[in-house]
This record gives sequence, structure tokens and C-alpha cells, in this order.
Amino acid sequence: MSIFPRISLKPEVTEFLRNVFLNKEVLAAVGHQEAESRFQKLLTCLSHPPSYTCVRASTHLAPLEEIQHKLEEELKKQQMCNSSAEEISVQILPHPRIPDVLLLPVDGPRPVKQLSSEVVVGAQCGSAVLRGAHVFAPGIVASPKYMKAGDVVSVFSDLEGRCTRGATSFEGKRVFVGNGVAQMDRSRIFCTGEPPKGIGVQMVEPLYQSPSFDGVLPSLAFLQNLPSIVVGHVLGPRPGERILDMCAAPGGKTCHIAALMEDQGEVVALDRIRNKIDRILQNAQTLHLRSIKAFCFNSTQAVSSDPAQETEGPPFPPESFDRVLLDAPCSGLGQRPNMGSTWSLKEICSYQPLQRKLFHAAVRLLKKGGVLVYSTCTVTLAENEEQVAWALDTFPCLTLQPQEPHIGAGGMLGAGLSPEQLCLLQRFSPELSWDQTGTDRAAPLPCRADRDTIGFFIAKFLKN
Repeated sequence: MSIFPRISLKPEVTEFLRNVFLNKEVLAAVGHQEAESRFQKLLTCLSHPPSYTCVRASTHLAPLEEIQHKLEEELKKQQMCNSSAEEISVQILPHPRIPDVLLLPVDGPRPVKQLSSEVVVGAQCGSAVLRGAHVFAPGIVASPKYMKAGDVVSVFSDLEGRCTRGATSFEGKRVFVGNGVAQMDRSRIFCTGEPPKGIGVQMVEPLYQSPSFDGVLPSLAFLQNLPSIVVGHVLGPRPGERILDMCAAPGGKTCHIAALMEDQGEVVALDRIRNKIDRILQNAQTLHLRSIKAFCFNSTQAVSSDPAQETEGPPFPPESFDRVLLDAPCSGLGQRPNMGSTWSLKEICSYQPLQRKLFHAAVRLLKKGGVLVYSTCTVTLAENEEQVAWALDTFPCLTLQPQEPHIGAGGMLGAGLSPEQLCLLQRFSPELSWDQTGTDRAAPLPCRADRDTIGFFIAKFLKN
């Protein structure tokens, strides 16, 4: 159900996206009215969370059925602590086509009454609350002047980032995300010096009810968006191979690749930021994966100028890897829920050159006969289908390949690709199944889950 305003973007960005979704090829295929309708649905669904939570099960450690049973028991315990009901039911369904995915329906929007005592959080924190998280103290930007631990408060998300940290009230553009109980006094949240860590507000009446996975089966259940899990399967890693994840943080896809390889072989993870490398290694340790090697390095420079160089870490000689995942830095305009972005058009359009530099390195590092998967979590043509068209023109050695599983839509018209090429691409387009009441909730959850995703794009290439 549509209860939030459409995603708040700078006017120049909105106009840019309208031109993308109403390009000449699209208009010729579906007409102006349908194209405009899809664009408006996109703006609306981006500000709302998907209707399910997706969990990647660590099937390299235990069978799916065992993990499902343990997760049901853990979530029942969690709900018993928050409810007086004697009989607690938790619905967890396996995905019919993806063998390591469990789906949990989200209950929302629910009728929750707003209270007079208000806490304001940043937009990123507000989005996390809509996906089942509690409010952590660093995310709080305003609270009542005399708020004490134990106070019941309403939580609002600051859409435009205009609330001054430490304010006692805020009348700017905001949306209500639910009610909770303060776990800290105001004086502790806004103390001078290092801000406190931990939960600042425990959500007890969220607008969207979804389980909190904080500390729940950390080695067996990994929260991940469905398209991000599909990427690992499309890459198709096999035991004994050497695989490169070029832009690996926070390591969800890296760990999935290692798990699909049965932790046999080598997965090299690169990222430019040191603390993100620590996060990758921490995730690998939690999931009991030993085949991952992570390095702090700029992937655009990951190809060695000395082909004879033999080193464990980057840069690497050309044709060093059996498969390469380029989950590229992007404008992130497919993320959900996202109620607002303050990025300029220049910032939105700044990723295409970087993606192409990374692509050059990826192709050089890939062995002949190897597989390259390119993915983004954005909805623009410039970062998706146009990059595919450019890659096919720039690298004659690359050919598009079928994807398995293919549960999203095909590629979007507008980049000059043929119908056959578009069918080989996979674009997750939540706007295609969105209506005024939300996604079709009469459909079975697994079918709904395939459509009600974040916006995402996948292309698979073979190096001939």
C-alpha cells in the first residue's frame, strides 16, 4: 500500500530519470501513458520496503530445512519476548528456485497511532527501521528535551537531512516509521565526545513489522537482498576455481561465492577502504569460510604490468582468474526503501567512467573461457544496458550468456541492444508489479518476492 510520498529527489534528477524511462525506444514499444505510469510507480515503490525479508542460508554448513527450523525457533523466542500471545506462528518459506534462500513476509503498513513524544532519525536509519531494525543511537538526530530511558516515543525519518543534530523538535519534511521505547537518556545520546553505541530506541510498534536479525543465528542466516543472492548463482562458481570480487565490501557476495564453491578454491576480494576489508574478513570468519583472501586495493589498478609477476596479492598478471564479479560502484537508485536523495545530477552521472575503468581491468584479469558478471543496484540506462552495449563494442572477445536463475525481467529498451540481447540480461524492476495498493499480495509469497525487490541489474559475459 502506498503510504509514503514518492522518493524525494532534486528536480534535475527526477527529470533525468523521466527521460530514461520515457526514452524513444520505450515510447515506441508501450506508449506514453504506460511509460509515464511505470515511471511514477517507480518513484512510489522506491520509498516503500519490499513485502518480504530475504535470508541467505549457509547451506555449506547445514541443510536448508535444518536452518529453516532453527530460524523459526529463534524468531518465535523473539516474538514471545515482545508479545503476550501464547501461540506464536512464524512463516518462513523456501524459495522454489534458489536453494539457499528463505523468505519471510513483512506485515505492513500497520495501523500505528502517533504519540506526542517524538524522536527524529536520519533517512538511512529510518529506512533500516522499515526493514526490521531498531534505532541505533548514532542515527538519532533529535529527541524530546527531557527524554529518559523507558519513555515511549514515536520515531520519524528526516527525509532531506535538514534536522540539526541535538535538536529538541523538528518541523521539516519527515515521515512516521513507528513507535518504540527509548533505551538511553537524551543526555547520553547527545553527549560531547564520542557518540554512544548500541540501541537508542527499541522499536515495539513499527509501521512495517519484520523480524530483527540482530544476533540471530549469525553463522547460518545472512540478510541479503534477493537479486544480490541471484548474482552469486549467475556467476556459477565451482570448487577449485580462483575467483575475483573486484568491489567486494561489505562481503555478502564474496562469502556467497565461497559458500557456493564449498569453500574449495580461492576467492580474492578487493576494496579501496581499509575498514571495509576488515568487515569482509569478519563476515568470512562468522560464516566459517577460509577460502577468502581480502586486500585493500584500487581495482582499476589491479592488473600487473609484469605478466610474469607471481604474487598472492594485487596487482595480478593478466588472465589470473576463472571468474570475475564486478558488482560496480553505482548511483544506488534501486535501493529500497529510499525516501529521499540529496545527490545532484552530476553525482548521479559520475559513475559511468569509473565502471568502464573497472570493466577494462576485469576483462584483462579474466582467463579465456572465463565468466564475467557485471551488476549494479541502480535503475539508470547509463550504468546498465548502455554499459553492456559499450562492453560488447569495446571487447569483441565478450559475448552475452544466459543467466540461471533468471527470475527478473529482461533488459530495458533504450540502449540500442537487440531483443535477443535484452532477453539475456536480467533487470529487477519493482515498478512493473506495483499498483496503488502495493505489490499483488494475492500472489504466493515466492512469486511476489521475485518481483517486489530492490532495483537491480545483472549481465553475464563469456570471454572467448
